Amino acid sequence: MSAGEVAAIMFGVFAVLIVLRVPVSFALGLACVPIFFFDERLSPFLLMNEMWKSYNSFILLAVPFFLLAANLMNAAGITERLVKLARALVGHLPGGLAHVNVLVSMLFAGISGSSTADAAGIGSLMIPAMKKQGYDASFSVAITACSSVMGVIIPPSIMMVVWGGLMSVSIGGLFLAGVVPGLLIALLMMTTVVVYAKVRRYPIYEKSTWPELGRAFSEAFLALITPAIIVGGIVGGLFTPTEASAVAVVYSALLGGLIYRSIGWREFPKVFYESARLAAISLFCIGTASAFGWLLAYYRIPQALVETMTAWGTGPLATGFLIALAFLFVGMFIDAIPAIIVIGTVLLPLADEVGIHPIHFAMIGVISLAFGLVTPPYGLCLLISCALGEIKIVDALKDVGIVLLPMLALLIVVIVFPDVIMFLPRLLTPQFL
Repeated sequence: MSAGEVAAIMFGVFAVLIVLRVPVSFALGLACVPIFFFDERLSPFLLMNEMWKSYNSFILLAVPFFLLAANLMNAAGITERLVKLARALVGHLPGGLAHVNVLVSMLFAGISGSSTADAAGIGSLMIPAMKKQGYDASFSVAITACSSVMGVIIPPSIMMVVWGGLMSVSIGGLFLAGVVPGLLIALLMMTTVVVYAKVRRYPIYEKSTWPELGRAFSEAFLALITPAIIVGGIVGGLFTPTEASAVAVVYSALLGGLIYRSIGWREFPKVFYESARLAAISLFCIGTASAFGWLLAYYRIPQALVETMTAWGTGPLATGFLIALAFLFVGMFIDAIPAIIVIGTVLLPLADEVGIHPIHFAMIGVISLAFGLVTPPYGLCLLISCALGEIKIVDALKDVGIVLLPMLALLIVVIVFPDVIMFLPRLLTPQFL
């Protein structure tokens, strides 16, 4: 069979299964099965073999550990401390509580690495509080869901760990590349909040005094140094990303169990179970997506795509937009991790061919896939936020679209001006490039 025929069968079967609401992880594995029977050289046993090979990866141990660290931080009540600090810093701005929401998401993103943990942990506190103060339910849900995507952009990011491990890209370099776009997203969303507050006359808090700010900072300080420990340790060469994730777990457990004393010993098994359940879902997706990606590589489908695009004569800029569109579209239907394995591995040779740096390519993919967390029909963070806000998804879509516009502008800037994300890795860790 030709590369085109194999691609048509695999993606066709996958699309049909998704329409039939088969879970993505199973759909990816089942889409491989017809090819194993059509080609006499292959055996269905290869599906299990490729899944097993993908699990035999030291770097993937970071996924359950970072999820566990995020859940420990949530259980330890870190979110409440971050809310107090954010309120002291930006509560006096127009639309004060919405600014607090964005800033808390940014701070928590530097701790958790998970957007879903961000949406669930922060949304459970902020959405009811915003509605109580007179904020529209749709806006409260939209700003919570959209700001939670910083969890996969600001380091440490589980998505970046998976990307770096699968595509042999420096995870330290990816972490540094995510700092500037993450901060810019927070700034752009806070600017959007100001506009909303002026138009809808949302309330503000009184400006905090310096002693109040000092108390809030001291209460949150130990949580705030978590990203410095993780990212600083990786960039400084003190430990690998997997070791950093284990350090994050130990630090989170000590912080919640011994220092803050906000997690009882009886609560740890529940946190462990929930983290293991979430990690199992993600890792099973990685296994089936890896088998899917192996078949694509076996039939040289990425190379066929490169040859086609080369014939079209597309340059780095046009290719960058095509890559973003591909990730934006796929991210609407499936989770980010299988999207990285399936689409990222196909597009990577194309990016190399036109001279797009692997870290630049990764950041285009990560930011584009972040949209999928808040865009239907997948939109996991939007689903979580709507459930917490007790509204239908369709009622939040207008405000979600408005809040996402600045983020879309940032994606365009990242594509057109790669130095925006590349200057920090080049400055601090040129050896990673």
